Amino acid sequence: MNNNFDIIGWFFERIFRYGNKCNIFLFNSLIHLGCRIKGVKIGKEVIFNGFPEIRRFENSDIVIGDCCRFNSAKNSVRVGLQKRCTFVTLRKKSEIIIGNNSGGSGITLLAAIKIKIGNNVMIGAHSMIIDNDFHHADPDKRHDMVDIPARPITIEDNVFIGTNCMILKGITIGENAVIGANSVVISSIPKNAIAIGNPCKVVIIKSWNLSPK
Repeated sequence: MNNNFDIIGWFFERIFRYGNKCNIFLFNSLIHLGCRIKGVKIGKEVIFNGFPEIRRFENSDIVIGDCCRFNSAKNSVRVGLQKRCTFVTLRKKSEIIIGNNSGGSGITLLAAIKIKIGNNVMIGAHSMIIDNDFHHADPDKRHDMVDIPARPITIEDNVFIGTNCMILKGITIGENAVIGANSVVISSIPKNAIAIGNPCKVVIIKSWNLSPK
């Protein structure tokens, strides 16, 4: 092991770290203003590192709780991002509701009915949460975008979703659950579970010793 001081590594690590802080300092307030102009309800101390894509359908709701963080800038996380965070409501009365201290990097949330995310939820880079099929399976209806199947999604408190996951319609993920990277979740996951795969399946139920907050 080389114990010599690595000035090059130190220098570029500081560029990464302070570059992100500078990006947030310069643009976070502007992004907040843009969100409010679009009718998004934002809590206290929400951080946007990079500009998200937000499209709110008329008479629908996008609500973000306190102390959330969303990374959209390409170099905002160490794995690098291929896309911005995207929040879209597709119909009247559809909802995206995000609790306190939650967030993600380059994530996509698309709601035709409702996506509800609890507190302290971590969503890995490039994961997608979609409560509808976008196109009907019936070929006679597929091109008309009529009567598209949709069911609400609920992600409870303290859930950790790994990178590149897909959460599909009608799913509930119970509190404290962990969803492994690259999983496709097509059925509900119980609380305290670790689940992974395509389709996503429970591999173990843990007894988490969570300290009180």
